[in-house]
Amino acid sequence: MRSKSLQESIQHRRSYYQLSNASPISNEQIETIIEEVVKHSPSAFNSQSARVVLLLGDQHKKLWEIVKDELKKVSGSEEAWKQTENKVNSCFLSGYGTVLFFEDETVIKGLQNQFPLYSQKFSVWSEHSSAIVQILTWLALENEGLGASLQHYDPLIDESIQKEWNISKDWRLIAQMPFGVALDKPAEKSYESVEKRVKVFK
Repeated sequence: MRSKSLQESIQHRRSYYQLSNASPISNEQIETIIEEVVKHSPSAFNSQSARVVLLLGDQHKKLWEIVKDELKKVSGSEEAWKQTENKVNSCFLSGYGTVLFFEDETVIKGLQNQFPLYSQKFSVWSEHSSAIVQILTWLALENEGLGASLQHYDPLIDESIQKEWNISKDWRLIAQMPFGVALDKPAEKSYESVEKRVKVFK
């Protein structure tokens, strides 16, 4: 199968909410993709503050059982809980794996102390760094035929994740990306006029 061009991957990257527990590439290839993205993603002051946890197999399933446990505690009614449970089961737990994105607060605090003039900016730049890692991961998975979506169940699940996988409390959870072979087609997407959003001066 021909690898997609970068432009094709950008165009085809969408949120997929019906995932199967299958992958067209090996676990080792997935690991390599994650490692290469984290290694080569740019960051302000070359801070390299992004941290990633890859969960596969039973570890992936364990994450979404944790999510369900936490969501059940805050569900307002049995009916609301059933809808939530069905969504998690079919959209996230059903997938092949999950990528957890973190930012290391010790790195950010160190830079704030080292460069006080920019102290307030480092937390913002940290978000930029994480966003770059997230989108490059998404594009790389898309390029290999894996569908994904980006979820945000933090801070609801933070403490449970820290305990289950012995994650440092200095690692701040940013987002979760379940992935697998997509079973659905993405919803139609509307686009604002590019002319409104991009200005070119020659």
